[in-house]
Amino acid sequence: MQKTSMFIEQNTGDYENGDIHKNLDDDGRVKRTGTWLTASAHIITAVIGSGVLSLAWAIAQLGWVAGSAVLMAFSFITYFTSTLLADSYRAPDPVHGKRNYTYMDAVRAYLGGRKVQLCGLAQYGNLIGITVGYTITASISMVAVKRSNCFHMHGHHVKCQTSNYPFMIIFACTQIVLSQIPNFHKLSWLSILAAIMSFTYSSIGLGLSIAKVAGGEHVRTTLTGVTVGVDVSGSEKVWRTFQAIGDIAFAYAYSTVLVEIQDTIKSSPPENKSMKRATGIGVSTTTTFYVLCGLVGYAAFGNDAPGNFLTGFGFYEPFWLIDFANICIAVHLIGAYQVFAQPLFGFVEGWCSRQWPDNKFITSEHAVDVPLYGVYYLNLFRLVWRTAYVILTAVVAMIFPFFNDFLGLIGAGSFWPLTVYFPIEMHIAQTKMPKYSFRWMWLKILSWVCLIVSLIAAAGSVQGLIQSLKAYKPFQIQE
Repeated sequence: MQKTSMFIEQNTGDYENGDIHKNLDDDGRVKRTGTWLTASAHIITAVIGSGVLSLAWAIAQLGWVAGSAVLMAFSFITYFTSTLLADSYRAPDPVHGKRNYTYMDAVRAYLGGRKVQLCGLAQYGNLIGITVGYTITASISMVAVKRSNCFHMHGHHVKCQTSNYPFMIIFACTQIVLSQIPNFHKLSWLSILAAIMSFTYSSIGLGLSIAKVAGGEHVRTTLTGVTVGVDVSGSEKVWRTFQAIGDIAFAYAYSTVLVEIQDTIKSSPPENKSMKRATGIGVSTTTTFYVLCGLVGYAAFGNDAPGNFLTGFGFYEPFWLIDFANICIAVHLIGAYQVFAQPLFGFVEGWCSRQWPDNKFITSEHAVDVPLYGVYYLNLFRLVWRTAYVILTAVVAMIFPFFNDFLGLIGAGSFWPLTVYFPIEMHIAQTKMPKYSFRWMWLKILSWVCLIVSLIAAAGSVQGLIQSLKAYKPFQIQE
């Protein structure tokens, strides 16, 4: 038995009332039912991730003044440019125009040319980077559970060295199975579970930081962060500052999935209006959480804040709570990996099916009876390609197991093109803004400033990766 329609789903229930058009949107697809409330939940789920655990380290590099300012600046910039991107969901009119289902579709409609390819490179390159980063972080969290138990049994002075590699392999094997989930729409249960986990471990980290501050232990904090000549050298201060900016940029990034989220919202009231409201709620909620975790974490650890205060052993006790938080991180990242990988899977499989529509290896699906599940339609191309992708990300993760450096590099690489440049350029094209007008000038200035910020953050992260690579012993057991 074979199914040849790999990418078309039919739902006969939509037509039972005899009125086809009643249950369809203006583009002929099944009527969307999302609201500003569901979109807010999607945004918060996409934004609040393991990056929140590195914010105390980032604030320690920048200090109370610059750290708070950078957090708020990225929050405002993300909100502002996201409202511009929300208007680009339809073209040419933001309310009555033709729908754009993906970020690349929006860029194609408003800008065209090579910018479409540049958008795809930035977006899907970002998704690849995130999946590699999540493989690293999940393995570190799983190792942290084992080390936490070791510290509890043998004392904090024991090294408790454990290799990350077996846990990366376990994570990859789990992803190979989950990657056979056909598409994004089948992931809702996993996404909900991942969202619950992210709130749980973030809350545990915040609670432990508050308890540490309340305990009255003295830590050294400064207005300008780590001190040159005391904590770091002059060059280290500069590079770490650049890297910290990248970490914060990554913590706010969700533009890669904004258009896809907006495509779930019903058309009344207009999607752009609902999305702007959702963006305001999502970004403000995230900012509040980030300020609490970042500033309270810095107050708890001072200039010695670890890169990840749950896996870097800023806390040792209660060990069972640390174990639970790290398990939550691993479960969250299992789901988050799929959320960011599925758009890439869909893009490659859609492109291949259009290039070779008659190739049975690519388009055919074979019915397989799976115990306790039912009939699963196996596509051989999907099986081979997705398995190969998961293995590739795991291998790259094994070569570069450096958490903070990867966070900064991914954030810097995706922040300017996806969060700033394309939304501004599409807004200028949509409104037919006069060149060299006041609004045109300050939008261009904002774009250039953010480009400079992204470049220095990328430089800091690359330098951090180089230093980590020099110190790394690939065939020795890592802590």
